[in-house]
Amino acid sequence: MKDTRTPTQHPAGVPRRIEQALVNDQDALRAEAGKLAAGPAAASDATSWFELLYQAAARGEATIPWASLAPNPLLVQWARTRSLRGTGCTALIVGCGFGDDAEFVASLGFNVVAFDISPTAIDGARNRFPGSPVDYTPGDLLNPPAPWRSAFDLVVEIYTVQPLHGTARTTALSMLPRLVAPGGTLLIIAHATEQSAPERDPSSFPWPVTRDEIDSAAGLLHPVEIELLRDDETPATLRWRAEFNRKA
Repeated sequence: MKDTRTPTQHPAGVPRRIEQALVNDQDALRAEAGKLAAGPAAASDATSWFELLYQAAARGEATIPWASLAPNPLLVQWARTRSLRGTGCTALIVGCGFGDDAEFVASLGFNVVAFDISPTAIDGARNRFPGSPVDYTPGDLLNPPAPWRSAFDLVVEIYTVQPLHGTARTTALSMLPRLVAPGGTLLIIAHATEQSAPERDPSSFPWPVTRDEIDSAAGLLHPVEIELLRDDETPATLRWRAEFNRKA
């Protein structure tokens, strides 16, 4: 899952400074993301730094580590393997960032709501995809709107739990299955660890997700397939792709 973009590509709607930060992949820019996360995490403020990070990226002072300006390949592969079609169905994209996963899911026919806790990220997604059928909206996974409970035929969470720390992480994992409608599906994609209880230093992130955490995200859902995948990067990175279903 290497990043194949080149500095000559400029996705429509992304401010030049954000796009340049994304493609430069400089250690200093990534380190800045870690600094922004470390302070709030140590102070038990798990989410305010997301907006600070997107603002810093807009100024060219940081990079968004999880943004690739393309749909996640593990999501694409999963959908194509299942010949997924969403006509007449609803989908929720958790922590949508600049919107690539949301647009992909919408292309399958789903009526998509995509949210992010960062207003700057939401503005970026709306600017990138003017006229999109996706409903891009600010939102907080830790406190989602009541109408979202049990409302979506497909809930997709990719790389949004792993930057969370402490009780916020536990709350996020427990909230995900509550958003799935009867008969619906929850898909989680995350950096993985095979350790059962890894150390999590608030000064370093993201914190890979354990198998116990993946299992805890099921709630009342039924596990369909939980895959531990190893990509072709150097060094290789482990990732979870976990599919759960809620009985109708």
